[in-house]
Amino acid sequence: MRAPSLRRRMACWLYEGTLLFGVVVLPGLIFGMLTNTRHALDNRHGLQALIFGVLALYFGYFWTKGQTLPMKTWHIRMVDRAGQPVRWPRALLRYLLAWLWFLPPLAAMAPFKLSTGEVTVLMLGWIVLWALLSRFQRDQQFWHDAWAGTRLIDVQPDLARRRQ
Repeated sequence: MRAPSLRRRMACWLYEGTLLFGVVVLPGLIFGMLTNTRHALDNRHGLQALIFGVLALYFGYFWTKGQTLPMKTWHIRMVDRAGQPVRWPRALLRYLLAWLWFLPPLAAMAPFKLSTGEVTVLMLGWIVLWALLSRFQRDQQFWHDAWAGTRLIDVQPDLARRRQ
């Protein structure tokens, strides 16, 4: 079982981010209506906790099935180290560790008043660095996968069989 290319993993990651807008917008809208939120900063910690939980359920559910929709599109499947389907505890551990894509730059910029451009450069720079660090991991897996005991594998259909 070989790992998908970094390019395919990052394309899947970008597609996932786009899809997640649809996943979080409805719970966010319902939360805003139920709490009568009139300003974006009102109740933001409650909304952040709700979105964190919604995303944990989304990823946990689909990862225990093996793939999210973007993973199916890019022919990527998630398994444990033994090649078996992932169970809920491991999926949730991977979800928590996956926040390493975002938390270090967010924590680094918290004490500073940075412009939008500076925040963008810092965030994108960290994401690129974190993705490139997978090259130094033995199976070229992302580090949060290595630490969670999961692997992304290539399930691309064999083109030679499809031609027959």
